[in-house]
Amino acid sequence: QVQLVESGRGLVQAGDSLRLSCEASGITFSTYTMGWFRQAPGKEREFLATITWSGSAYIQNSVQGRFTISRGNAKNTVFLQMNSLKPEDTAVYYCAAKLDGVRLGINANEYNYWGQGTRVTVSS
Repeated sequence: QVQLVESGRGLVQAGDSLRLSCEASGITFSTYTMGWFRQAPGKEREFLATITWSGSAYIQNSVQGRFTISRGNAKNTVFLQMNSLKPEDTAVYYCAAKLDGVRLGINANEYNYWGQGTRVTVSS
């Protein structure tokens, strides 16, 4: 059974940093590209970042310079480091796994598995 479990949910203040983690089980992690998405209330799910098995990464322009993605294949974990958080970053954050660890993935429909999401609230 495939599971992606996000952690790092929190209530933070504007300007704070927060690192989200996503631990995968039930898949051969190193063969998957991983991604982070978010969904704010009343909005569509938004792509944030993606990373291939080898560590090639792409960050959405809107969060570039504040967010970074990394992974630890030995621990089946992908991370999203978020700095200088803003109230508009408030959302439920999801990690996802895409079978094809070679190519980056920016579209939600490319991903095979999803976590349950973790809520991040940024207060002003």
